[in-house]
Parts: sequence; C-alpha cells; structure tokens
Amino acid sequence: MLSSPAGWMSGAEGCSRRAVIAGGLALTAVPALAQQAADIAAPAGRYLGTVEDGVLAFRGIRYGRAARFQAPTAEPRASEPVIARGFGPAAPQAGNRYQPQSEDCLFLNVWTTDARPAAGKPVMVYIHGGAYSSGSSTDPLNEGGRLAAFGDVVVVTINHRLNALGYLYLARLEPRLADSGNAGQLDLVLALAWVRANIAAFGGDPGNVMLFGQSGGGAKIATLMGMPAARGLFHRAATMSGQQVTASGPLNATARTRACLAKLGVDAGDLSPLLAMPAERLMEGLAATDPILGGSVYFGPVLDMKWLTRHPFWPDANPQSNAIPMLLGNTRDEARAFLPPGSPRLSGLNFDNLAERMAPELRVDISPEWVVAQFRARYPAMTPQALLWAAVTAGRSWRGQVIEAELRAAAAAPTWVYQCDFVDPARPEQGAPHTMDIALVFGTIAHGSSLSGDSPAARACSATMMRAFTGFARTGTPNWPQYRTDTRATMIFDAVSRVENDPRRWERELFARVPYIQPGS
Repeated sequence: MLSSPAGWMSGAEGCSRRAVIAGGLALTAVPALAQQAADIAAPAGRYLGTVEDGVLAFRGIRYGRAARFQAPTAEPRASEPVIARGFGPAAPQAGNRYQPQSEDCLFLNVWTTDARPAAGKPVMVYIHGGAYSSGSSTDPLNEGGRLAAFGDVVVVTINHRLNALGYLYLARLEPRLADSGNAGQLDLVLALAWVRANIAAFGGDPGNVMLFGQSGGGAKIATLMGMPAARGLFHRAATMSGQQVTASGPLNATARTRACLAKLGVDAGDLSPLLAMPAERLMEGLAATDPILGGSVYFGPVLDMKWLTRHPFWPDANPQSNAIPMLLGNTRDEARAFLPPGSPRLSGLNFDNLAERMAPELRVDISPEWVVAQFRARYPAMTPQALLWAAVTAGRSWRGQVIEAELRAAAAAPTWVYQCDFVDPARPEQGAPHTMDIALVFGTIAHGSSLSGDSPAARACSATMMRAFTGFARTGTPNWPQYRTDTRATMIFDAVSRVENDPRRWERELFARVPYIQPGS
C-alpha cells in the first residue's frame, strides 16, 4: 500500500492514498483504533500524525524560521517525512506555565476529520491570547479536535513570537531592524500563507479561512485586518474579548524599548549584546516599568509605517477589511478576571475608597467620583466590589469592542456581536469573567482549567457557541441579526441563549462621553 517517499504527492490532490484510507477508517473506527497513525502529503511536505477519536491530528508543524527581531522566512519543503505528533515549543515568556519554551517557536497544529482535498471544509485558525506577551497554542483549552468533529471543520492553532522577541520596536535605534516592532504579526501572516498553500491537503478550503482569537489573539486579528501583508489570507474574523482600536505609536514604542534596554543594561547605541544574549536573559527586560502606562512594560503592534501604516480602527474601520464578515464578542464580567475575588486590590474596598481604587483601572480620563455616583444612582443595591467590576468592564474591557462594532456599522460592514453571560452554577461568585468563552467555543469544558465547568447548562451553552462559530466559518453569518446602530442586536450566550437589542445601553452611553485611547497606544 505504501509508495516510496518520492511518490507521496499525487498531483493536484496533494494527499497520499494512505491518508485518505486513514481518514476513512478513523471516521468509522472502533475505540481500539483511536490512536491510528495518519499520513498526509502536502505541498510543504509529508506529515505523520495520529488519529484520535475519529479526528486526524497533526501537531508541531514548522511553518517558518526567524532571526531575532527580523521578519520570518518560510520553511522550505521538507525532504523527509515530518513527525507531527507533538506540539512545538511555546514562545519565550515570563513564567513557566507553558513548557518547553524556545525562540524557535514558529509551529502550528491541524485537526481534521477528512483529509481529502475534495472535502473543502471551512478552516478555523485560532490565535491564542495572553496579550502580546504570553500564551501558547499548547494550552489544553485550545485543543482543536472536539471543534473539528462538532462542526465538520479544519482547525488550526498557531504559535508565534511574543513580547520583546515579537514586538520590541528597534527601528528608530537600528534601521536594519525595521521589522522588529511587528515581527510577531509577520509570523502570523507567514502562518496564514502556509495555510493557504497547504490546507487543502488536510481537507480544508483555502478560500474559506476564518480567524478567531481570544483576548490578545482577538487584538492580533483586528490588527491583521489592517495590515496590507495579510490582505486576502482570510475571509472571516471573530474576536473574543480582544480589540485593537489603535496601535502603539513609534515614539511611545521607542520609549518602551529604552526602558527594556535599561533594565537589561544594554546601551541604546550598541545593540549587539541584545542580539547575542540568550532568550532567557532577554526575558528579564519584560520586568521593566512601562514609561507610559506604569506597571510591566506593554508590547503590541507598532504604527511603523512599513507593515502597519494606519491604526486598525482609527479614524474609522479600515476599508481594507470592511467586506470581511466579523464577529465581535465579550464576556459580561470581563474585569473579574483582572480583579478576582480575594485579590489585594479588593481588600478593604468600600464606597469611601472606591473612586481612588477605580481610577487606575479604568484607563480613560474620566472622573472616577462621578462614575461611582452615576452607578450608585442607577444601581442602588450594588456593592462596592460589584460596582468596580461593572464600571471597569464597561469603561475599559468592553469599550474597544463597542467602538469597533459602531465603526463597522457606520461603514455598513457585515458585523455581528455577542456577549457571553454564562456562569458556572457551581461557582456563581466567579461570574462570567475574561476567558470564560474559550472552552465553550472549543468544547473543552470538561478540562479542569475551564471556567465553565461541565454541567448540563455548560454543555448547552457550549453547543450553542460551537454552532454559532462553525456556522459563521461555513456561511459568513452566525444566524442572528447584524449589528446596526438602530438596534445593536447582540446574542447573549447562556444556558438558554437569546438576542437582545442594545444590552447595557446605559453603560455604553455613560462612557461614550469621553474619548477612548487604546491602552498602550
């Protein structure tokens, strides 16, 4: 049955006979075959994966390489079979949550139920969160097998360079490093180019690629929608609690770079130590104090006028992507993740010190005393803690999504909005915080790190969200009314989901009185 390595490509099909047979067996396999091998030949090479519960899984596929602070280059076609049965390393970052870590981190993962090129399945490419500084596609909540099987789609997840390695803007100090401020974004562009060239061999339709991402992943997608280099590489977009209204300006980005260099003891006039030091040493610079925001230094895309030539959503929704259907979502209680119950910032909180505690969390120039008074008049039974969560969610975490949705509606761009209200019945005090929707969309709610739990209510909400996301990938609509400024239709995802027009209108209008500046810009 096996042909020689030179014969694994079968013309335009780009798929070996063994891959087709493996896929067919997997779909009808008994449990004893759950770990059957899967072989696929694509333009980039032959990949050896596994079949897990009827899903072909290929982990740790290299899509490129990159010299430090420079644009990545595509990986040449592999001359030997590639073992794709284990994740590639996570990008270097502070902390040890994801291991192993390596500067050589340009790897992606693919899940599919049918590797025939003729299958033409929608492709869902996930970009992980963690702002622009942390995170990994290897997080168990991002496993793509359940979603691929549920929606009959191909799921791809990506690792790319983060923090200083992906976004340290050095161009004004060393013109030869002109790509440094957006290197992480260029990794994503390269990964999407790999998808376009190879995904048909995994049963995907390269002409129907949807991006979806949570938190920083959503912000990266909003940025990609305005990058000329990403034009035509994707056809739908969904952002989950992640927006990028404006990018970092080059002067602020340079100030952050200087702060990092000072923390590392590197002279801005001689960057050679920066290029030579181990990645682990470079990570020590992340502890620098941000000269603009305070706290740890911010990394993100830079308006470098080379790869990013205008802000993603300022002064309007970038016309480049207004024809792309877009789904924007947030969770009801975003701020509970950043100000969790029992955290020091909530210790001793009362109405006398609420305004003082709230001010640095809002990240907009508005009178916190006035905000507190307005919320207390509107919601007289609200506790200081609940008021803080609600105001910070509305004024900081939710605000960017509102702006993006409003600007796209003004441009008559196809746009849908959701809000995830689901609360784990076993943990009501948790609310519906930032990251709640990840496991619900991937169907990984049974994992111990899922905030949703695995109750019947969670399973119902997850099934609804999975249908919406995979349906959006397939047809370009999640099947509820578009967002328009006369109705502001919003899907409320919960144990029993529903559509509401302009939920939280009062909070939206309250903060619309003051201008919004994207934190980090």
